[in-house]
Amino acid sequence: MRAFILETIYNWSKKPYQKWFKKQAPWDISVKALIQFPKKSLGFHLGCFLLMYDFSPQPKLENHDVFHVLTNTGISVPEEISMQYYLLGNGKRTLYLIFVIFLGTLLYPDKINLFKNAYLKGKAAYTFHHLDYKKLLHQPIYKLQTTFLISSI
Repeated sequence: MRAFILETIYNWSKKPYQKWFKKQAPWDISVKALIQFPKKSLGFHLGCFLLMYDFSPQPKLENHDVFHVLTNTGISVPEEISMQYYLLGNGKRTLYLIFVIFLGTLLYPDKINLFKNAYLKGKAAYTFHHLDYKKLLHQPIYKLQTTFLISSI
């Protein structure tokens, strides 16, 4: 039930968030184009992530999937919340992130250790949440992870 609540709120809020809060241009790149990148690249791994979960790039929200790939985070609701904690630890501050963390913590108090560990890992990494990942799709994923000390959640 708690996952349903969060997923419903996400589905209601996604379009307005994309329209009014996300100012960058959409990447306009397909999964097919992503998997054409070199096998060790961020672009290729992003394409594989999207294929694995039968997703397609969401306009203006592409960085979200990049964060999943870089932190090796799954897509369950507690994992989504833990990734937001990771990004909070890394210095990202948005109203949407704070809302997800607040509501997620209320609905998943049993996952507080997962959230705390994710926050600490984000804090230990060099700031990476603000990078222009479209320009980094050709970079080896391990290079980005090691350069910014990004560890798996």
